Amino acid sequence: MAKVLIVDDDDALRNLMRMRLAGIYEVIDTGNPVQALGLALEHKPDAILLDLMMPNTSGFELCQSLHTLSYTSRIPIFIVSGESAVKYREHVASLGAKGFFEKPVNFTDLKKRLAEEIQAQHPERRAHVRVRMRLILKLKGQDEAGRSFEQLTTTENVSANGFLCNFAVALGKDAILDVFIASTGQDCYVGKVRAARIEAPDTQWQRCGFQFVERSKDWILQDQLI
Repeated sequence: MAKVLIVDDDDALRNLMRMRLAGIYEVIDTGNPVQALGLALEHKPDAILLDLMMPNTSGFELCQSLHTLSYTSRIPIFIVSGESAVKYREHVASLGAKGFFEKPVNFTDLKKRLAEEIQAQHPERRAHVRVRMRLILKLKGQDEAGRSFEQLTTTENVSANGFLCNFAVALGKDAILDVFIASTGQDCYVGKVRAARIEAPDTQWQRCGFQFVERSKDWILQDQLI
């Protein structure tokens, strides 16, 4: 399920948007624009709905920051504001916004534009379906300095071919790690992985997408490796 981040200090409208988008998208929301950048880095949403006039940090500043940072620059941003679209549409477009919706929101048009933009961002179909499933994993290997380590982490995003998780260890190029499903009894070995991608490296929000290079029959999902 695609993720949408809503940033609006109007609690009533934010709750309404959450209600209208729930079931179609996984919704993350905040009324604090200062927290919005951290949430975007942590969750890497597929789209952001952003108000313009908020305390402490304006939507203009936040839009520009999100569009400038390499880890969030490709996330489509839609302005949802009580301000005039005629007055601000061109300006927010120059800051990186993909669209402008005036309040009260036309949710039919908003849903249509969200679907179009998210599909355009991800035109390919994944070879392996991702499943929301909470697993505690133990990863063992060597860091980029050659030191042995083992680290517990949690994933809620798995496929037959790999998983996405928070991971703070700096890895060397082409590093291969052993993976275990952690349990109160004996840890269950499920294969070897490499880091296929890293999101927000060298930050507290760093997340790694790991891909199996060798997988046992004990991994939670099974399919042919590609």
